[in-house]
Order: sequence, then structure tokens, then C-alpha cells
Amino acid sequence: MTLNTKNWLLKHWHWLILIIVSAVFFLGTASFNYYAQPDNFIKWLSPDESANYNFAKLYAQEGRLSFFEKYNLPAADMIAPRSHLSAGGDIKPVSFLGLILIYGSIAGLTTYKVLPYLTPLFAAAGIIVYFLLIREIFGRRNAFFSALLAASLPPFIYYSARSLFHNVLFIVMLLVSLYFAVIMVKIKRPATSGGLIAKLKNSVIAVDIYAALSGIFLGLAITSRTSELIWLAPAWLALWLFNFKKIGLIKLIIFIVFLLLALAPVAYWNQVLYQSYWRGGYSEMNQSILNMAEAGAGLLKPEGMKMDLIKDNLAQIKSNFFHFGFWPVKSFKMLYFYFAAMFYWLFYPAVLGLAWFLLKVRKWRRRHWAYFTAYAIIFVILLFYYGSWDFHDNPDSKSRTIGNSYARYWLPIYLGALPLASYFFIKLTKLLRKKVLVGSGRVLILTIIFFISLKFVLAGSAEGLIQSAKKQLASRFEYDQVLGLTETRAVIITQYHDKLFFPERKVIVGLFNDDKAIKQYAILAKYLPVYYYNFTFPEKDYNYLNDKRLVKFNLRIDPVMQVTKDFTLYRLSFLSFPKPQAVGNPGESGMNKDAGFLPKIFGG
Repeated sequence: MTLNTKNWLLKHWHWLILIIVSAVFFLGTASFNYYAQPDNFIKWLSPDESANYNFAKLYAQEGRLSFFEKYNLPAADMIAPRSHLSAGGDIKPVSFLGLILIYGSIAGLTTYKVLPYLTPLFAAAGIIVYFLLIREIFGRRNAFFSALLAASLPPFIYYSARSLFHNVLFIVMLLVSLYFAVIMVKIKRPATSGGLIAKLKNSVIAVDIYAALSGIFLGLAITSRTSELIWLAPAWLALWLFNFKKIGLIKLIIFIVFLLLALAPVAYWNQVLYQSYWRGGYSEMNQSILNMAEAGAGLLKPEGMKMDLIKDNLAQIKSNFFHFGFWPVKSFKMLYFYFAAMFYWLFYPAVLGLAWFLLKVRKWRRRHWAYFTAYAIIFVILLFYYGSWDFHDNPDSKSRTIGNSYARYWLPIYLGALPLASYFFIKLTKLLRKKVLVGSGRVLILTIIFFISLKFVLAGSAEGLIQSAKKQLASRFEYDQVLGLTETRAVIITQYHDKLFFPERKVIVGLFNDDKAIKQYAILAKYLPVYYYNFTFPEKDYNYLNDKRLVKFNLRIDPVMQVTKDFTLYRLSFLSFPKPQAVGNPGESGMNKDAGFLPKIFGG
């Protein structure tokens, strides 16, 4: 080893480690989909992931974000999997469009086969960006330790592996935006001699490019999860107030212009899909925004100054903001379950690190005050907003696993706490005094945390990655059996398996507990073979369904095959056969094999 190489390694060893860790992180998280989706069996464990993949692939190959299902015209738009919206036969995303457009654009330039691996790639790069950002606030040592903790953070690993959720992409885009914002504030506009062109050139290169990049990546983050504006807006406002003199007017204008440019593609597609630049596929969120805007406007009217009207408008804003209620006690319980109990090896060191850091509050610098102010805003809003909700992603409503939505919605809380945990570990190991012992102590701590985290994310719950991969691979049997027993143009009514059978079969998410729905099933059965796939009916329920419920609609249900221990495929048929009917040209149908373009869109 030459002297120059040795000196370089002594100076930049932490970069070498970070690059290796990021590469291993990518390979580890990408391997989940590689092994869980063999032989082009590209299926997903959640409806959101499935929809994001379907539409990103459609956008990559066709440049559009909707498709027409002609049989939804007589079926009252019932034919659609979860996280898809059908209106007048046009099926659209019920999702934030940012991930679909970003990933679809990348896949359009490369191949749709990269789609399952883009989030692991962005997440691996995010570890580097996280280091750069924390270094600007807490210094290199803390940033290095924090980045390694981030690389072993269970929800960050889990939702990088579960790669078609929005949350990790949102976090990475936000981290990049924050880093460029910090650099924008840090670097002063240089004094430049020469003409106007030279001054403008140096100014843009030195400073304004960072404002533009910060605005672009914040816009991409917003398009990835627009609902996070509830805390993004006040947090960024706080950061701006801490730095408004350093930012000035020109940087602010550049930042806003490029932010709006990044939002423009989603605004365009919102107009195309939902006939409004700001409306998305979430109808409840759209209505909440309208209600809050109406109440806010009411507060500004002269007649709105009356006390009773003020109370009514404020109550409307609160009820729409806290859509599922405001329950502080429940929020703290969720914080305990999904942070203190689930990730105890990070929570308690973070609490102790905060206490230790507060002891030196007199030595805090502006960047520390800005960080803790923004983090407090984020923490409080996320705690009470999502903590007041009931999420049961797992069929077992009593289970508290990493697969429940709290773990991904609270990623900003976890990542924001890591520098505090790092601070505690760094200060604790300093008590060992000797350099060798200090270094060995930190390596030991990181090693222990790594193995605890890895064990938890792989097998620590019913939704660990190992169990999830087994579940995904086991579903291949159901997929093959049901597709082999049903016609290409069949529609399958199901409660849980829509994400498995679509788009190879048309699907309806439904049961037999609603007469209006059964009436639509009967109408649809005139045009297409209709099946039902769900839990096997006990004999008394099966008889009740045929003798009491379906007979009113000239229907009966018969078992085709018990596919698994718990699930059976049934077929709906008429007691007396009505005349078969047709709808238009079969080649105009939706996103399944009789649609004409399935082999291109979903078969490769």
C-alpha cells in the first residue's frame, strides 16, 4: 500500500464504509422481490403496491394512467381491484401519482423489469444523503453513526424491500431537498467582478442552483405523498423563519418556481384523470380539503367574526383535519407500541440522548434550534394525526406488526430520532476514555443493533420479510389453480385476492351481504362468467345463500374446487338462463387478456 493510498484511507475511510453499507443495503432489500417474484410472477402483498406497479408499468409502456373496462358500464363500475377507481368505465389510480410518474418515467427509459428494485436503489442513495444532511447539523461523527443506524432501521429496511409503497421514496426526496436547502443557506453569494453576465453565471453556479434543486426535490416529495403537507408546510415554514435573512428573496423565488415546476406533471395528470389540478384519487381527502377551505374562507368573511360562527368553522376544520378523530391517549399508546416497544433499542437511547443534549442547551447553535423546532412540529403532528387512526393492515386487528401503517407513516419520527440515539451512544462510549476502547465500544454497539434489527425485520413478527416472502410464494399455487379453472374473460368476486388475480382476470372486491351488489352480479353474469373466491362457506351459510339470498335474483352458487384449506372457488349461475348479452367489441375491454394490449402491458 502506497503512502498516498494510506493517507487517503485514513482521511476518507468513513466514505468507503458508507458506500459498502449502501451497496449491501441495496442488495439485501432488492433480494426480497428477486426471490419473492420468481419466473415473472410479479405480484404484491398489498393493493397499494399492486396499483402503483400496474400504473407505473402502464405509464412506462403506454404513456397513460387509465384504461377502459367496457363491462363496467352495465356493472355500475364494480369491476376494479382495491386502490383502483372506476368512473364511467375508465379505471384510474386511487393513489398519489408521484411514484407512478417517477418510476414509470425511469422504466420507460430502461425496462419495466427495474420497477421492483427502484425503491431499494433510492433508499441506498438516501443513506448517503442522510449522512450529508446530519453532518451539516450535528457533525461528521454523529452523521456517520446515524447513517449506519438508518441502514439498520427496521421500518426503513422493510419498506425499501416492500418496494412499491410511497413512503421511502418520499423520505429520500425530502432528505435530498433538505440537504440542498442547508447548502443553499450555508453558501454565501460571492462578490464577483466583471459584467452582468459574469455575475449572473457565478451566482447561479455558486448558490441558486441549490435553491432550484431543493425546490425540485421538495416538489417530488410532495407528489409522492401529498397528504404529508399537513406537517411539511409548518416544518418548512419554521425552517424558513430561522433562515429568512440568509435565504433572501431571490433564492426563495427560485425555490418556489422550481417547486411548482416539479408539481406541474402531477397537476396535469390530476386534470386529465380527475378534472381538477389539485384533486387526486382519494375522494375523502378531496372533500376534507374542500371543507377546510370553505371553513377557512368563512373565518375571513366579516360575518364570520361572530363567536358562534368562529367556533363552528374551527370545529369543521378540526373534524376534517382529524378525519378519524383526535384521541391523544390513543396516540401515546400507539407511540409506545410502534416505537418504544417495537424499536426499544433505538427509542430509549434517543430519549436519553435528548436529555443529554438538553444539558448543553446554552451551547446550541442556530442549526440545532432549527432542527429541534422542525422535528418537534413533525413529531407532534404525526403523533396525533396518525396516532388517532385505526390501522389494521393485518387481518388480525389485535396484531401490532411492522406491516401496520404506523411504521411507515412514522418514518420521519424514527429517522429524526436517530441523531439523538447516536449522540447518546457517542457520549456513552467516550466515558471509556482510551481511543481503542471507545472505537471498540461503538463497533460493538452497532453490531448488536444490527443483529437485533435484522432479526426483527426478518422474523420478528407475522409480517417479517421471511414470512412475507413465504406468503407471496405460497400464493403462486392459488394463482395457478384459479386461473386454470376460470376462463380468460371471467370476473372473480373476492375480498382479499384481487391483487393476486388482477390483471389476468377481472376482479370485483365484494361479498354477498348487499342486495344491491348481488343485483349487479346478476346483471354482469349475463355477459361474463362470474366466480367467487373466498373463505369456504359452512354448509348452513351455503344453503342460506342459495335458498334465501341469491334466489331472489335468479342466481345460485356452486363450488368448483376447494383450492386451499380455507379458500374455495365458486361459480355463479342462473336458475333459469337469460339470453346472453354482449357489450360492444370484445377487443375494447379492460386490462386483462381479452383487452388486446395485456401481453404488452402485463405480459412483458
